Amino acid sequence: MNVFIKNVFYYKIREACCQFIHTETKLKKQAQWLKPTGYKTDIQIYNPITKCEVPLILKNKAVLTWYLCGPTVYDSAHIGHAVTYVYSDIIRRILSDHFNINVVMAMCVTDIDDKIIARSKDLKQNYKDLTKHYENEFIEDMKMLNVARPHLYCRVTDYIPQIIQFVKRILDKGNAYTTKDGSVYFDTHKYGMYGKLSTPISDSFHPDKKSPLDFCLWKTAKEGEPFWESPWAPGRPGWHIECSTIASTIFGNSVDFHSGGIDLMFPHHENEEAQSCCYHEVEQWVNYWVHYGHLSLKHEKMSKSLKNTISIRKFLEKYTANQFRILCLLSNYKNELQFSYDIMNNAVAVLHKIEHFISDCHNYIVGNWDTGNIDESTLFRCLEETKNSINTALANDFNTAKAMKSLINLINVVNKMLHDPQGSTNTFRTCIPAVAAVLNYTSEILFKFGISNPSAVNDSRMDSVIECLIKFRGAVRNKILEQDVKDKTLLTACDKVRSELSTYGIIIKDCKTETSWSIKKY
Repeated sequence: MNVFIKNVFYYKIREACCQFIHTETKLKKQAQWLKPTGYKTDIQIYNPITKCEVPLILKNKAVLTWYLCGPTVYDSAHIGHAVTYVYSDIIRRILSDHFNINVVMAMCVTDIDDKIIARSKDLKQNYKDLTKHYENEFIEDMKMLNVARPHLYCRVTDYIPQIIQFVKRILDKGNAYTTKDGSVYFDTHKYGMYGKLSTPISDSFHPDKKSPLDFCLWKTAKEGEPFWESPWAPGRPGWHIECSTIASTIFGNSVDFHSGGIDLMFPHHENEEAQSCCYHEVEQWVNYWVHYGHLSLKHEKMSKSLKNTISIRKFLEKYTANQFRILCLLSNYKNELQFSYDIMNNAVAVLHKIEHFISDCHNYIVGNWDTGNIDESTLFRCLEETKNSINTALANDFNTAKAMKSLINLINVVNKMLHDPQGSTNTFRTCIPAVAAVLNYTSEILFKFGISNPSAVNDSRMDSVIECLIKFRGAVRNKILEQDVKDKTLLTACDKVRSELSTYGIIIKDCKTETSWSIKKY
């Protein structure tokens, strides 16, 4: 009965608070997105405030400032985290390598918070040693996923003096207040546009808070916890203040891009925007908020609390970084991405198709191809249409799914010509420019998307050794095929050579009596 009464009491309080929040929000100024002044680009991007696509305008010509919420380093990263950083990397590469925009990126590394303190106590390990270990692991994970490093990794603990100054200024402006224990809270009632990104909801009923929506800027430390001295009480930064301070220290009173997972929209990004606008005395601090959809497993968000995660390193034991990136490229960065082995197998198949296409084009160009019927004018026209389609897709909110569809369509067109059994090798030389142009463009787009290209074997002596082995195998195989009674033992041996070489990235293709080989490019 006591539990029942307690639950009823809790929900009554929550209902009252939600009603209060709803009434308070209605009285506030209607939040609007302010179109930046500066330099126009040809890009449109989704805006969570206007709920539609808006033009990307940069404050500095061809330069984009970008702040990215990074990891809280108390445990290993999983592929749910990886989605956020791979999406960021894809968009960053499109901006820099396709649209020639100079992207300057900073990422926060949260190395002090409640989860870190709790984990360090559980492991009986100093929190500094714990966070340094997982920070290094995260950086190595990103390297394995071919995610380009930000220009700055910014640890929260390196910015404590700046954070204290940031909090003090907000207090001095009357937009925050201290509580009895020395904590500092942001006064959302004083800020006229709270709820800019989403409808505020709060489950926090701290007795010293003026409003359930008010959030902590400086948190008084409990006994035995790490702390820093401050004008209010020994403690540590609140969650949101760290990102506002770091981004403001680096980029000032205006940031072009600020990104993170969709779950950070509220309260994290909402609170960052509110306190930063107050600090800088501006109506808009971030010009473009970018949010990535969750990675879900069986329709549940992949998260440590649900214990349904797959670590990045465990994932890379079965799949490659390129295969994971293809998975991301085939979806919209804003949408929830369902993970399953069937979906991953589709990504693997798409990458294999691209790899085989590149190998076939290379063999056609160097003359190791005995079929094909290339319509050069059709191919050049299809290539131009594909370029236009992909450029339009990428300029329209980085629509990589549509861009990939156009690229696969181009590959299908060329494959149909290359594998036409009615074709003749007598005409292949006149069509090399068209096939080479398609190969060059495909490789260029893959590079822009961050599909890595392992170092090819350039040693001519090694090439000669491989060529010698392939010729010997081909001679043996052809001799067997000429016989009425085939020697299955020797044919099996030839197949084994082909299989074993493929594990080293050397692809052998047998076509009638001809054999071609190539080194796997991607």
